[in-house]
Amino acid sequence: MAGKAKAAAKPKVTAGQAAATATASEAAMPLKGDSAWFVRDRFGMFIHWGTYAAGARHEWLKRNERMTDERYQTYFEHFDPDLFDPEAWARAARIAGMKYMVITAKHHEGFCLWDSRHTDYKAPNTPARRDLLHPVVDAFRAEGLRIGLYYSLLDWHHPDYPLDRCHPMWENEEFKAKAKGRDIRKYQKYMRDQVTELLTEFGKIDYLFFDFSFANPDGKGRDDWDSPALMKLCRTLQPQILLDNRLDLTDVPGGWDVMTPEEQMASAWPTYNGKKALWETCQTLCGSWGYHRQPGYWKTVTQNVFLLIDTVSKGGNLLLNVGPTARGEFNAPALASLSGIGEWMRQHGRSIYGCTQAPDDIPTPQDARLTWNPETKRLYVHILNWPLGTFALPGMAGRVKYAQLLHDAGEVTQVDAEQHAALAWMGPDHKAKRGTVLLKLPMQKPDVAVPVVELFLE
Repeated sequence: MAGKAKAAAKPKVTAGQAAATATASEAAMPLKGDSAWFVRDRFGMFIHWGTYAAGARHEWLKRNERMTDERYQTYFEHFDPDLFDPEAWARAARIAGMKYMVITAKHHEGFCLWDSRHTDYKAPNTPARRDLLHPVVDAFRAEGLRIGLYYSLLDWHHPDYPLDRCHPMWENEEFKAKAKGRDIRKYQKYMRDQVTELLTEFGKIDYLFFDFSFANPDGKGRDDWDSPALMKLCRTLQPQILLDNRLDLTDVPGGWDVMTPEEQMASAWPTYNGKKALWETCQTLCGSWGYHRQPGYWKTVTQNVFLLIDTVSKGGNLLLNVGPTARGEFNAPALASLSGIGEWMRQHGRSIYGCTQAPDDIPTPQDARLTWNPETKRLYVHILNWPLGTFALPGMAGRVKYAQLLHDAGEVTQVDAEQHAALAWMGPDHKAKRGTVLLKLPMQKPDVAVPVVELFLE
């Protein structure tokens, strides 16, 4: 990912509210890819895995520590994931409630997980002695998840990649002098050849995540990547594929499908040119995309669940990252996070799958997030701060046919606030009571990360 450099080109984006019963498929510019599954599934797994896992201190360590190729080569020479079990990865994703995955086929370091014919810097030439990408794709497909591949436009290893400010040797004048004659056109062909492999040798690919453009005098953008040719190649080889917005083609029709804010929570549904965008936020569990032995913090299960709820309440998807170890495992904190999220999703998944932002005429209550299923006409109230007995739903009087707590399908009774004796002191015409429904909740908070009330509307 863009990581600490924070150099990705940012399209001109504002935040706007969605239309009443819209789904994210009614998005931004005319989409070229198939977004129906994307807006239904809502939750995916990102996987960052490469030789940087052996460094165990962030996927940008080559850049962060200004490592030479010779110093970094030690990770390639010792990369031996003897505990690699892609079936276990896929099971963990499915149990967590994830419906698709995206894996780093090639990250900025230039290392390829598959047996590419166009480079020697690949998994079969490490002590692993085999293609590591095919088994992952096969395992996730077997668990019923859709397949996404990540491909870095940056490459800190390729001999024809011209230096830029994200390159580890950007400040090394001797290296820069030697690299002065590098030909970006040769690198462009290399990328097209590799993308062709990825889109012809792995079956149907649902999502291709390019990363990333930083169009400025010391960076790279569409002309450097020849992004129009890359985009055309993808659309030709797999017409249904979804593309992210990091090729620096935001203003080009068909140049992107998915807006991808990184490690950010949207304040409202993101828009482009005044229209809602199909969007997804990619997030880490611990602040590092690649495996980090001591990352400093891990988000709690409740934080991750809230992140998912908040994203869907604004019409978006969550792509939550795991960085496997150099031995090929998800470590214990990652597995605990996935397990905890999965337990919540097991009981509350229908407040996420197929859901989107609530209609505009339904106000969001205090201390809550709303999600809405436009097909079933059910509204989900995610209660963030458990109240003492009652919870107010403004603007919902006469609109709720039935209410229940989602985790146990136990009925939640309701009363019109204007008829509620406890509010008599407000007076018969107090505006706070007009149109408000009070849900009568148990005093004790349910033993779930975030309780949800399911409302069946009239």
